[in-house]
Amino acid sequence: MAKLVAMNNPYNTNLDRNPANFQPLTPLTFLERAASVYPNHTAIVHGKLRRNYSDFYSRSRQLASALSEQGIARGDTVSVILSNTPAMLEAHYGVPMCGAVLHSINTRLDPDTIAYQLDHANSKALIVDREFLKTAKTSLELAGVSPILIEFNDSEYPIKESLPGAIEYGEFLLKGDKNYNWLMPEDEWDAISLNYTSGTTGNPKGVVSHHRGAYLLAQGNAMIASIKKHSVYLWTLPMFHCNGWCFPWTMSAIIGTHVCLRRVMAEPIWESLAEHKVTHLCGAPIVMSTILAASDNEKKLLEKQIDFFTAAAPPPESVLTNMKDVGFNITHLYGLSETYGPAVVNEWHQEWDVLDDGEQASLKARQGVRYLPLESLAVMDPKTMRPVPRDGKTIGEVMFRGNVVMKGYLKNKAATDESFKDGWFHSGDLGVIHEDGYIQLKDRSKDIIISGGENISSIEIEEVLYKHPSVEAAAVVAMPDEKWGETPCAFVQLKKESHASEEELSQWCRDHMASFKLPRQFYFEDIPKTSTGKVQKFILREQVKNL
Repeated sequence: MAKLVAMNNPYNTNLDRNPANFQPLTPLTFLERAASVYPNHTAIVHGKLRRNYSDFYSRSRQLASALSEQGIARGDTVSVILSNTPAMLEAHYGVPMCGAVLHSINTRLDPDTIAYQLDHANSKALIVDREFLKTAKTSLELAGVSPILIEFNDSEYPIKESLPGAIEYGEFLLKGDKNYNWLMPEDEWDAISLNYTSGTTGNPKGVVSHHRGAYLLAQGNAMIASIKKHSVYLWTLPMFHCNGWCFPWTMSAIIGTHVCLRRVMAEPIWESLAEHKVTHLCGAPIVMSTILAASDNEKKLLEKQIDFFTAAAPPPESVLTNMKDVGFNITHLYGLSETYGPAVVNEWHQEWDVLDDGEQASLKARQGVRYLPLESLAVMDPKTMRPVPRDGKTIGEVMFRGNVVMKGYLKNKAATDESFKDGWFHSGDLGVIHEDGYIQLKDRSKDIIISGGENISSIEIEEVLYKHPSVEAAAVVAMPDEKWGETPCAFVQLKKESHASEEELSQWCRDHMASFKLPRQFYFEDIPKTSTGKVQKFILREQVKNL
């Protein structure tokens, strides 16, 4: 009966889609509009370079045209190994403008991993910054594919060496038409980008994103973050990380200015913040530590409060307080490559402003509620697929559903089907949901420590250790134990000129948590992190196995 009613619905009769009333959603149109309406507004700042939206659009079209002339077609993969430079921004538009898929490679990966990605993606072209020529050369020697080679020689960081057989990026653009009639996606669900997971438990998986999701998340960023027209964004987040959380597209939507930053260092960050009147930036907690570690001579007086969006582990209370004191408003985000970057935000309530710093830090440590373009967010029992109670205690798996969830994993149907089981994307992250609907992560499913039948959250132990005044960073993993099965093992990185003994930290933990959760071993050393600030726990697990 319901189907019959739908068929007889007068609003579905003789009212069909056609080019006049239906166009596929794509963030590429943001740049076209910005160049049309504000052609002379500064789009990109990079050292002494200033590039307006008219030129940004023209160069992106030239890149698309040049790639097309070289035979790059719809569905082909164009890989890039680039820093946060103008070329990386142009690639986010020019590559999909010719129908190709942008594959951004983590610049800190080893040649073996890069070679795997190039082969798995069947890369037809590779744009590489000359700074990474040595790694690129080795990767290409290991790979089976032979992509067209294009190398970017940054005027702000010129390097004379060249990759054999490569054409310089500027020369390559000259082969293209700046008035190129770029290609809209045939379907808004067409792939726009490919990003690989870390692959800590095997080969990395290729996360395929589509035009529709990128369009929605890019706009969602602007609305969730209340980014005003002509805002100024500083690139402290690597653009290779989830396509810079879609901010390369967001900034065109609000006709903003990108301030490129090749290296995340205290002095250039502070100089950029003051000189360019930056309004927004993103990054892992390590970026905040870098900002705060600047000398008094490096720090600048900021005219207005700057919005800083952070992900990964919740920043320690002291870091949040210190960032506020020097002029930053911190907002906690959460997401994955599979959700285009941030899909959860810690929406702040004005009534929380009157709380003391400790209470505010506790609230800011929660991941939050769903992003505007995400349809559903839940914490569920993965076996029964029922939501866990909103008690802030019962642990379940964080799951997503909506248009900003990936298409799937490239050439990996089994992993795709498993991740989308029962009609939800299973994140693999464990968390709780509070009475007010805000979720809070407790661990990755693989990081939960099961000791004597008790589930222990490594994140909970880390949060306690972070609050110790001498601790710069902490990471907790499971250590095999004959009696308990496994017990917590803590790796601790102390602040410069600070001291803390194993006995002191053990007592600190005992004072702040249940005794069964106490780390049985402490190791003091620098903690390995990825380029985006995430702790590489798989390295620590290997160390524990050999202890």
